Parts: sequence; C-alpha cells; structure tokens
Amino acid sequence: MRALVNHLATVPQGDVKLVFSNDPNSAGLEWARAHGISTASVDHKKFNGDRSAFEAQVTAVLDQHAIDLICLAGFMRVLTADFVAGWAGRMVNIHPSILPKFKGLHTHQRALDAQETNHGCTVHRVTAALDDGPILGQATVPVLPKDTAETLAARVLIMEHRLYPKVIERVLSGQENVLHLSFNDESH
Repeated sequence: MRALVNHLATVPQGDVKLVFSNDPNSAGLEWARAHGISTASVDHKKFNGDRSAFEAQVTAVLDQHAIDLICLAGFMRVLTADFVAGWAGRMVNIHPSILPKFKGLHTHQRALDAQETNHGCTVHRVTAALDDGPILGQATVPVLPKDTAETLAARVLIMEHRLYPKVIERVLSGQENVLHLSFNDESH
C-alpha cells in the first residue's frame, strides 16, 4: 500500500482519496494518517460472520468518499459475488504468484514444493472467483536452490512494489495491455 500510494503521488491522475482497512489498528491506516491521507475502517469482526452486512458498510464508506477504483493490497477477506459485481471493472488486486498457478494462500511454499524455477506476482482485475480475473501485469523472480518461503517472499515483495504501482498508473491512463517485469529487468 505504501509503495502504491507513494508512486501515485507522482502521477497526475493518481489522486488517492482513501486508505481503507478492515482492521482499525492497521499500521497502514496510521501511516496514511501521518501522511495526510483520509482513512476509514470497518471492523469485519463486529459483523459476526455476516459478510453482506460488512460489505454494505464498506460500500457506504467507499461511496461517501466517491471512490472510482479499489486497489486491494493486503486485504485478506474473500469478497462476495454481489460486492464484486458492484465494483466490476473497478477493483484490482495483487497476488503473490504467477497466476493462474497457486491461487489462495501459502504461495511461496507451494512454489518451492512444486520445484518451480520461477515465481512472482500478478496484478489482476477482481472477479467473483478467488484470485482470478483478467491479468493486468505479472512480474517474475528466479527460484534459487537455497530459497526458503521467506527468502522467496522477500524477492517477490520487491517486485510487487515495482509492478503494482506501474500497473495502476497504466489503468488510470486507460492502458489495458499486460505489463511484464522480471527481477533482472532493468526497466523497472
């Protein structure tokens, strides 16, 4: 989120209206407030598993701030098909794998277990299917012989911080072609 917000501050159409979290104690909210960015949170725990009620409150907050595009970054909640439909084409996510491989959690360990030679991250439009939707950008990193899930995750995170801002800048300017970066690519 920080890398994305910092990059968008340099882009003419990159007006960040709100940093939102489902965790009222999120470090991201504190960081955003310290940088003069509006913040809001809706604590999902207060809804006792009622996802529709939680999402209705989220929608109210987003509408109040006139949000045009949602950029998910570390928002670890599965969204209902109805919520996603309401934001169709206006919600983007970053996922720590080269989709369609390794949807869901524990992607780095799963890549190691599968003996992949490359791993990475994907930015995609959000659809009702988990970690699915049109791909907007992908970045790859090599899987090294002595990698652990943690060392691989650290290299992927570097690429997430490079890829996500570039893809969002392209989305805001109307570009829809897929962006590809690699860890050794000097163009990032």
